[in-house]
Amino acid sequence: MNGHRIHRVRRALRDERGSVSAELVIATPLLMLMLLTTVQFTLWSHATHIAQAAASHGLAAARAQNGTSAAGTAGARHILDQLAAGPLRDTTVSTDRGMTSASVRITGTATSLVPFLSLHVHAEAAGPVERFVPDPTGG
Repeated sequence: MNGHRIHRVRRALRDERGSVSAELVIATPLLMLMLLTTVQFTLWSHATHIAQAAASHGLAAARAQNGTSAAGTAGARHILDQLAAGPLRDTTVSTDRGMTSASVRITGTATSLVPFLSLHVHAEAAGPVERFVPDPTGG
């Protein structure tokens, strides 16, 4: 009886051989995908912050009293050239400046780590145009 139990335990143990390898083959890619997804989201967030900073800088140039749309675009491009080399690519900058308001829009794509995943980045800044208003009281 005792020998029969030992034989059953040995056979059960033999049947479990390789199960750890099979579990690792399944778990490791899933773990790596989760890690890459977390890093991808961080890169997208960083790219969004860079685009927002560039839009704000471009807006400051465009809405100045003697500013132009070209100055806003140049200001935004300057920031993008300095900061966006890694996390942000394929950027476009559009600046509109009217009589009372100005706006800067930046679009692009975050650098992709996860295959077949393309995350778009969009940032916009808008505000009133600075203008000189004389004091009506003459004071």
